Formats: sequence, C-alpha cells, structure tokens
Amino acid sequence: MKAAIIILSDPKAGEEALGRLFNGLAAAYDFKQQGAQVGIYFQGAGTRWPGVLAESSHPVHALYQAVQDKIVGVSCGCADVFGAREEAEKTGYALITDNQVPGTSGLPSIARIAADGYTVFTF
Repeated sequence: MKAAIIILSDPKAGEEALGRLFNGLAAAYDFKQQGAQVGIYFQGAGTRWPGVLAESSHPVHALYQAVQDKIVGVSCGCADVFGAREEAEKTGYALITDNQVPGTSGLPSIARIAADGYTVFTF
C-alpha cells in the first residue's frame, strides 16, 4: 500500500486541529512501521504546523520526529496564503508547486499523487 497523508488542520484552531494533526502523524507512523510507502504533505492552514512542531516542548514533537523522514513537503501556494512560507523555508522541507493553480505559486498535485497509486488521507 502507498499512503499520502495530507495535513490541513490549522494549529490556531485549538484541540480539534491538534487531534487531527496527531492522528495524521500517527497514521503515517503506522504505515511506516508496517513498511508501507507513506508521504506527509502540509497543505492549507496545515502549512503552519512545521514551524510549531519544531519546538521540542510541543506535545507532538516526538511523534513528529519519528515521521520526519516521511515528510514530502509543504504546499508553496498555501504557505503563501496562510503566512507560513518563512517558517516553512526554515524547516528545509520542499515547497511543492506541482499544481500550478492560477494566482498561486503552486500546490501539490493531488491528481498526480493519486495517479502514482497513493491512497490520499486528509487530516
């Protein structure tokens, strides 16, 4: 199985968003432990998470570190829209621009991810 985990939740939205992030990363960890191909994408307001998760005091930091090698990148266009580009660049993750949506700097191509055989899960 091949799984793409798309994190859309906004760290500014409280416990529900934290729960979605936690479960998304936990799913990625599960796939990783099972030896499946898995990729994590931060998109929408979720582009704010990498900067937050880099803090060692964050309650999900250890899980984040356990799946960090499965992070494909951050949606460039979304990072621009949600004011997260500077933090995203600091993380060193790729800024993904495959889907050249008009008026943006580009987003991940969900169509390409699916065409490559990945099941897409959103959190």
